[in-house]
Amino acid sequence: MTSEFVRLEVADGVGTIRLDRPKMNAISFQVQDELLAAAAEATERADVRAVVVWGGERVFAAGNDVKEMAEKSYVDMVDRGDRVQGAVTAIARIPKPVVAAVNGYALGGGCELALAADVRFAAEDAVFGQPEVLLGIIPGAGGTQRLTRLVGPATAKELMFTGRFVKADEALSIGLVDRVFPAEQVYGAAVAWAAKFSDAAPYALRAIKECVDRGLETDLETGLAIERQQFASVFATADRATGMQSFIENGPGKARFEGR
Repeated sequence: MTSEFVRLEVADGVGTIRLDRPKMNAISFQVQDELLAAAAEATERADVRAVVVWGGERVFAAGNDVKEMAEKSYVDMVDRGDRVQGAVTAIARIPKPVVAAVNGYALGGGCELALAADVRFAAEDAVFGQPEVLLGIIPGAGGTQRLTRLVGPATAKELMFTGRFVKADEALSIGLVDRVFPAEQVYGAAVAWAAKFSDAAPYALRAIKECVDRGLETDLETGLAIERQQFASVFATADRATGMQSFIENGPGKARFEGR
């Protein structure tokens, strides 16, 4: 599929999934399909060790395409629902570290896309929100679930009930974002964070992400069972042998992993 509005740019082990749909990166059905394709490519490519999701210097994504949705019926959205959620879920399930670099607005579907990342870096001018209730609808791409898990049910409900916007400083204080930077630095900071994993053990990173994400979906005992299975599985990797031998011979933090 030829991508018009979403592309994967790769350099030095970091893949940037770049949204570029003027003027406000509205997430249309086409953009959702292109996000699915970009997530699949980032997952499959061995030269992508970590991912940055970015909408450019001006805006992350100001929401789903309301004009497009306004013409749809209940039946239309039942048929489309899996792909509406699926595009964001595909980003969340990239088995590598993913950071959202947020400049400007991340509203509605844009906020949901940021929530799918493992961490969120925000510009000082970033603005977040789930204002769907003001349209008479609700978040449909994971917002009711991921926002609640991130900031807690009371805060999540208040934000979704009111549809109000949250500036970067408040987003940081409630745990919606992890770091705040001057606007011109946020993308570079996200790339620098992602680049830390270019020489890391990818199957160990994948196992950590699997344990945390799947563990949050279940009870403690099941989560511990997932951890036990993943813990044992990394002993089948060459990187585990390399890492332990390097530790014995040279001390911590000096292993050179091959990614297998």
